[in-house]
Amino acid sequence: MPGATATASGVPTMKVIDDLDDLTELATGPVEVFVRFSQGPDHDGETSRDYEADVELPGLSVASVRPEPWWNRPPEEWVARRICQYADRAERDERRRAWLLTGRVVGRGPDYEPLIAQPCPLAWLGPALLAQARRCYEERLRPGRDGTPADGGGQ
Repeated sequence: MPGATATASGVPTMKVIDDLDDLTELATGPVEVFVRFSQGPDHDGETSRDYEADVELPGLSVASVRPEPWWNRPPEEWVARRICQYADRAERDERRRAWLLTGRVVGRGPDYEPLIAQPCPLAWLGPALLAQARRCYEERLRPGRDGTPADGGGQ
């Protein structure tokens, strides 16, 4: 499993994962892996904040990339979907990057996202992986469809 190492100055350096298959292998492994789009572990600390309610959260807000047990499609489609659904956070702010981490789930945030304690940085997601995820998501799934009558879904 990729992991962070420290430089002489103590600043963590992380490997870069540039292949969707490598990320999928991590996502389906024995340890739950999360993604976060931010300025990185050096900047984030160990907790997030609910700015709308002005409340400190008990952990760091993340998104799981592990496919759910009910998912009966290829796991790389789930992983690509999860990455792309959160990628807009990085697209809106060029200082934000996608990175992987592990940690212990200690609660849920206001959008029901996992909150983790003791975050352990693993790797950055590189541009090639993000491009692969985008292609997979757009070619094999139907982004934007939400099941409402306006998108041709619903009942």
